[in-house]
Amino acid sequence: MTAISQDQVEAGAPNDVDLRSPRTADSQQERRALFRLDLDAVVEGRHKLGDLNSVYVPANDGVRIALDVTRPMGDTVDSKRDTILVMTCYGRGKKREPSNSYADLFVPHGYAVVVGDVRGTGASFGVWPGHRSREEILDFSDILDWIAEQSWSTGNVVAYGLSYTANSADLIASRNHSALKGIVPRYVDYDIFFETWPGGAPNLTLDRWSELVESLNRDQNSKDNSNRSSNLRAGIRPVGSEAELAAALLEHGQAPSFISVSTVTCREEWLSKISGFDFSPQAAADLISKSGVPMQNWSSWFDSGAAQGSIRRFLLQSNPMNVIIGPWNHCGRKAYDPLRPDVDDLVPTMQCQQANDFRFVNGCFNGEAVSQPDKVIHYYTCGEGVWKSTRSWPVPATRQRWYIASGSRLSSLPEESGFDLLQVDREFRDVLTNRWDTNGGIGTGEVDYDDRQQYAAARLTYTSAPLERDLEITGHPIAELNVSSTREDGIFFVYLEAVSPDGVSCYLTEGVLRGPHRKVWKGSPFSVLGPQQSYLKSDAEPLVPGQPAKLAFTLLPISALLPAGYRLRVCLAGSESTSFANVPSDGDAPELQFYRGVEGCYIDVPVVER
Repeated sequence: MTAISQDQVEAGAPNDVDLRSPRTADSQQERRALFRLDLDAVVEGRHKLGDLNSVYVPANDGVRIALDVTRPMGDTVDSKRDTILVMTCYGRGKKREPSNSYADLFVPHGYAVVVGDVRGTGASFGVWPGHRSREEILDFSDILDWIAEQSWSTGNVVAYGLSYTANSADLIASRNHSALKGIVPRYVDYDIFFETWPGGAPNLTLDRWSELVESLNRDQNSKDNSNRSSNLRAGIRPVGSEAELAAALLEHGQAPSFISVSTVTCREEWLSKISGFDFSPQAAADLISKSGVPMQNWSSWFDSGAAQGSIRRFLLQSNPMNVIIGPWNHCGRKAYDPLRPDVDDLVPTMQCQQANDFRFVNGCFNGEAVSQPDKVIHYYTCGEGVWKSTRSWPVPATRQRWYIASGSRLSSLPEESGFDLLQVDREFRDVLTNRWDTNGGIGTGEVDYDDRQQYAAARLTYTSAPLERDLEITGHPIAELNVSSTREDGIFFVYLEAVSPDGVSCYLTEGVLRGPHRKVWKGSPFSVLGPQQSYLKSDAEPLVPGQPAKLAFTLLPISALLPAGYRLRVCLAGSESTSFANVPSDGDAPELQFYRGVEGCYIDVPVVER
């Protein structure tokens, strides 16, 4: 049920799709079903948009939730339609505009579309205490009840969304409501804690996004209210009168103040300061599995930690699911492959992605999707430009170990003992168009790491000899650092890159760990992917200045084919102020010693035999 490029479809069977065992479909017929794009779904739908109807629906506690309902033109009050539901914190629509993007997308294909402002946002009443409060999640049941009761409704609903609204779709499924027949969460933050504190490192990109979103719900006259958020508030579509909207906004002004992620040092603080409970879809995995609804999840190797979240979803949940991991920016609008320039010709365009969603949604409503027998991951291999499928993760691979060695070399065998010094530069900045900023940051939203060679001077770099044959890396690389620091706290970054024969260094993936969180969590459900950490205060082990410590952690996943003649490169760093707060932020910047030799630093790379 996934898409390939338009050219591949028009040419017939996708001959360059790699379906070798065990990454395989069960038959030629299934292969065609998985990868054939329904071209009829790409053309314009048969229906025109009817009038938009804005209504208030009371939640169980009496708070009124603002919804927009759009149905095909010509429908009577009793014309039955399946419904697409989207719940957002960004405003369900703009004042004086006759529609919204979701209605524009789905109504032409014969669906009713309901888009709502979550409580405490937009024109809805109530107070928004933070992202996805308990009350906000409970409201979803009341909204589903209301849709099912309408004379125009078949009683069947699919929840849809991108980014925040994708998280809403997941959490709508956690309500286990009989009306819900499927979800399409696109580019979702599956583990919110990890997205905000990857490896325990404060992610300033998410800090900036959170401050913007939370400022939407503060007093319009507040000094800390940005121009951008003021403009968004000014364009909110009312349900009734302007006075009624003003009353809702007055309630919004009671929202709590923004809390910076840089003040948080462990998971317990995140739970207590930010929301009081874990509102991640990952935390609701059992409830979502209990719902049994089929799901189609899109993500990217280069969209924050979205690919890791998709793989965790695949491991944790029993729902029938298509997981599609490609090489896009956040929301899949722009493709990026660091190893080849023609990526736009190899991945589904937004139109093709949406066509696959139409087909999946149809399957949810007619019962075909729920009968899908198992779970499938479709993923793109960078450099190779090929889509592959698997029903198991990790895919079978051999761990290939590379040690840091003297002379900035990466060696397949440990060499002489020693160490390399790195003085942390708190002012060091990396490219803004990175995997973190694409997810709600202050840049363009595109991903482009450019030539990594320009950032090598502020890091320790280790490069292998040229590869004698093609090397496919698919899975989660694992780093083990043997390191000492002059400070009791600090953040350790590991970057994996590929160096072309002409010397261009291409970003592949990265991993990060805050030193005191180095204790490996043996009971993690994700240990099959590599070493995991709990980030609990009770497991914290501050670094002892001058004393070596071992940090074993798992990098973000990637699939990439490095041609013969390329070289592997590992880069080590202690700061990256473009996206992350410095730790520690005061006192002398740490000086780090990375040890070489048998007990020294290395990276294990998952290599797939070809």
